[in-house]
Amino acid sequence: MFESLGGRLQSVFDNLKRRGKLTEADVDNAMREVRLALLEADVNYKVVKDFIERVRERAVGHEVMRSLTPGQQVVKIVHDELTATLGEPGRLNLGMQSPAVLMLVGLQGAGKTTMAGKLALHLRKEGRRPFLVAADVYRPAAIEQLETLGKQLDIPVYSEGTDADPVQVCVNGVRKGRETGATLVILDTAGRLNIDEMMMDEIKAIKKAVDPIETLLVADAMTGQQAVRVATDFNEAVAITGLIMTKIDGDARGGAAISMRQVTDVPIKFLGTGEKLNAIELFHPDRLSNRILGMGDVMTLIERAQSEMDQEEATKAGMKLMSGEFDLEDFLSQMQQIKKLGPIGKLMEMIPGFSQYTKDVDLSMADSELKRIEAIIYSMTPEERRNPKILKASRKRRVAAGSGTTVQDVNALLKQFKEMQRMMKQMQSGRGGRGLGNLTKMLGGRF
Repeated sequence: MFESLGGRLQSVFDNLKRRGKLTEADVDNAMREVRLALLEADVNYKVVKDFIERVRERAVGHEVMRSLTPGQQVVKIVHDELTATLGEPGRLNLGMQSPAVLMLVGLQGAGKTTMAGKLALHLRKEGRRPFLVAADVYRPAAIEQLETLGKQLDIPVYSEGTDADPVQVCVNGVRKGRETGATLVILDTAGRLNIDEMMMDEIKAIKKAVDPIETLLVADAMTGQQAVRVATDFNEAVAITGLIMTKIDGDARGGAAISMRQVTDVPIKFLGTGEKLNAIELFHPDRLSNRILGMGDVMTLIERAQSEMDQEEATKAGMKLMSGEFDLEDFLSQMQQIKKLGPIGKLMEMIPGFSQYTKDVDLSMADSELKRIEAIIYSMTPEERRNPKILKASRKRRVAAGSGTTVQDVNALLKQFKEMQRMMKQMQSGRGGRGLGNLTKMLGGRF
């Protein structure tokens, strides 16, 4: 989502870092480029104006002009101000009441129903007992979708069909949740294609009837500045307590996420980062700033790994991998563990400094290339995976036929696998840069 904006900003800062001394004219030129990059990313004009003024005021001060590394100082100032613009990290306030009631509001198509399932799963991992209420009676598929999610997650769902009164559904749903021992009730309310009086009156009535501890607006990041207007209107109508940005993994220009906190003064609490039910992240403004400025996001990567990967298996395989003494079975196992964390290209963006190895590499096809690698390895015998050296011409033809690839593909994989082994040994000795480049090329193209 922030790829275009990040690329523009990194280009500006690369130019600054190459200068041993900065003049006020250099700062002005850089700020002009930053302003254009933010506006093109669909950031609210007033937000951009205030942001540039704050950065420039600090950037022309003595702390920068007299610094030995003025370019890096400017980058730090931009990072600090961008983090401040994104606001403090918002966290759910579930209080002491049981069950705690969360009401999700937003326009139709923003992803409320899916987000209800994601939130339920996320909070169950934290020890809560969630209960879902299908209060969108106008869209039959919404009730069916929530019930399907409930079965998939083994979380109870309360519904009364499409002829019911949504306010009464919520009242009855909260009561049922309390009776069943739920500690958390999530209300999936109805949306519209556009904000209208009927929708606002309905969510006002629901809020008055059940008194939710959190009223969360689910906003589609793909809608750009419209998302900011939607957030403003909902906030004025029902005093929302938090924002959830969905479709962060899409190709939106990113301006909505930067603008919403500043314009509405409502904290962003979660980010929806994909279609899978575990694709939800707590919002960390500093980490998002790091991603936008190409500094990576190691903490999110670590947290995701701790949550999704088999820690004991990953540790054993990781030690073997780093030793350089690993075979294709180990390699396949590690790749399957990594797949649990999300798209390969997105994971690589979280590694600080990795962008220098991906500038000329298309990582959009990385996941399909990973599937090709898996197919080739699965077509080998256990003996061939453990000892690739025995793969001679006839064996390679058999593997290629079994995986739907060519002998050239098999050869390319084996060659890159050897380079991976060398890469890991280099990383042990602190000389892993070239190996990182080989890895990105391996996944960014046809091996």
